[in-house]
Amino acid sequence: MLPYETIQEAGISLGRNLTFAETVWFTYSARKSDYILYCHNTLFLFLFYSLIPLPYMFIELIRSKNTEKFKIQPKFKNSFSDMFKCYRKVMVTFVFVVGPLQLFSFPIIERVGIRTGLPLPSGSEMFWQLLVYFVVEDYANYWLHRLLHSKWGYEKIHRVHHEYTAPIGFAAPYAHWAEILVLGFASFLGPLMVPGHMITFWLWMILRQFEAIETHSGYDFPWSPAKYIPFYGGSIYHDYHHYVGGKSQSNFASVFTYCDYIYGTNKGYRYQKEVFDKTREKFRSEGGQNAESYLFSMQALKSE
Repeated sequence: MLPYETIQEAGISLGRNLTFAETVWFTYSARKSDYILYCHNTLFLFLFYSLIPLPYMFIELIRSKNTEKFKIQPKFKNSFSDMFKCYRKVMVTFVFVVGPLQLFSFPIIERVGIRTGLPLPSGSEMFWQLLVYFVVEDYANYWLHRLLHSKWGYEKIHRVHHEYTAPIGFAAPYAHWAEILVLGFASFLGPLMVPGHMITFWLWMILRQFEAIETHSGYDFPWSPAKYIPFYGGSIYHDYHHYVGGKSQSNFASVFTYCDYIYGTNKGYRYQKEVFDKTREKFRSEGGQNAESYLFSMQALKSE
């Protein structure tokens, strides 16, 4: 809750007039407790998870020639009931695991100093903090993900997420409850190390969810703005990890590819990708009709 009664009082405390964004923030948050503001994150996770996969769902149901050529595994087709079943299972996990984790983690957020007051962070401050969050989460997620691919970790926990050998957007958070807790730690680690404003924290969680859904979408669209991000893995990179399944010891990265490159866990993928790219281009040039030749290249990737 902001320690000011009026906008004028806030301006006097800051020694300047509030910016438009700060005025909007004051109007919205002045009478809300920090706990209530933190709980907004749970609502955002629910809304964005429910809405972001919808375009991919419609594309999957329509399967037009214009989009079919961008389908990574064209042999697999998901019905509405398949996708809704996945959504329903994730919602159960959300209610019993994600929601409580968010709501009861507030004392930690409060202790590390994630603030809700004024002034608001500058654009550059938010950018650098978000970059740190992505890098920290990516590195921690890489090692935790590798741990989950150990024999015990995969059989007891991670195999649930790999039920989708051809992932869909709704399957991004589809996982065993223990995996949600383990990988959720990686998502919280950056903000705990470099605490910022609550708005930055919200934005971090939303962007991370955007990214996870995009990499699990099952489609590789050339116009995706994520393709301009250095070292970004993307949907085709992570789709390969799902296609290989439990035997996969490659492409553990959640966002970037540098860890896989440094620790040598994408050598087979890089070698086979040359064959994969050539066959995919042929598939697309034929209008997405010759699915068998494309799947042959996927089989080649699987055999690393």
